[in-house]
Amino acid sequence: MNDSPSAPRTLEVALGSRSYPIHIGPGLLGDPGRLTPYLAGQQVMIVTNETVAPLYLERCRAGLPDGLVVRELVLPDGEATKSLASVERIWDALLEAGFNRRCTLIALGGGVIGDMVGFAAACYQRGVAFIQVPTTLLAQVDSSVGGKTGVNHPLGKNMIGAFWQPRAVLVDTDTLATLPPRELSAGLAEVIKYGLIRDAEFLAWLEGSMPALRALETPSLTRAIERSCALKAEIVAEDETEQGVRALLNLGHTFGHAIEAHQGYGIWLHGEAVGAGMLMAAELSARLGWLSAEQVARTRAIIEAAALPLTAPADMSAEDFLVRMRLDKKNIDSRLRLILLRELGEACVHDATPPEMLGDLLASFPRA
Repeated sequence: MNDSPSAPRTLEVALGSRSYPIHIGPGLLGDPGRLTPYLAGQQVMIVTNETVAPLYLERCRAGLPDGLVVRELVLPDGEATKSLASVERIWDALLEAGFNRRCTLIALGGGVIGDMVGFAAACYQRGVAFIQVPTTLLAQVDSSVGGKTGVNHPLGKNMIGAFWQPRAVLVDTDTLATLPPRELSAGLAEVIKYGLIRDAEFLAWLEGSMPALRALETPSLTRAIERSCALKAEIVAEDETEQGVRALLNLGHTFGHAIEAHQGYGIWLHGEAVGAGMLMAAELSARLGWLSAEQVARTRAIIEAAALPLTAPADMSAEDFLVRMRLDKKNIDSRLRLILLRELGEACVHDATPPEMLGDLLASFPRA
């Protein structure tokens, strides 16, 4: 793999007539003409949040060609804003501006903005174009790719949404320079996930590269983003609407979503909850006889190296977990379906975990 920090990479999500590119590299945001091929018409709305807008909104707008009708909408920051009320603000802004079916929405921000803008685009006039411009590591490697869009419900995360693919994903690695360390760690959880579910060699590389990644060294970051996006694109091309293999991308998420919903959205970052959830999944996999103690220790060590939680919230009981986990979207006919590990680098969907084994894990997992 080419580690040159200056050469942009382009990957493709292969979905036939709805295929689209993922452009990865430094300095892409604001690059004149970079977004032009993906605009549906002359009307563009950039949707961002109060944290990202002062940093990158002007640069994003500067990269658009002259002659467009461009509007901007700045929403509050944070997971707590990922709601139907926020999506209604997007629809209101589009209607007030008189935007038609040939408009294009640009999602400039992290996963919350990307998910909401994608959902708004899926529904507005029964579907309009949108472009993902993710500015957090988590969004760059995961949520911006694959077309999952939606909002949270008080009873469960991402319960209301649609599959709606973007026209392009523009990953400017320079935006990570302004990312707080906690947000960087949250993104690294999703990077680690790809190694655990599908690429043991990549996982081994991550184990040795975590200091460089946390130090924002461009060659290592670019390699991690490119490999993560390539694995995500490969899985999405196989199973766009999560009828099979795409479910493997949810390693740690059933446990993690339970934490987020119970604590209140935004108390734990999504990646933090996924980090703890992946360790829970690894320990359950060991109890089923699939992973060795050494493999669980490796999993714990890389999660710790990324500065992610190794414990569950102190105020969550085993029953608290189970109540939330029973609402997971992967469940079928009341059967709890978990993503577990048969090996490091090989995940599976498992719906036959003995209830007493799961309950014991949830009860005994460390709290803090």
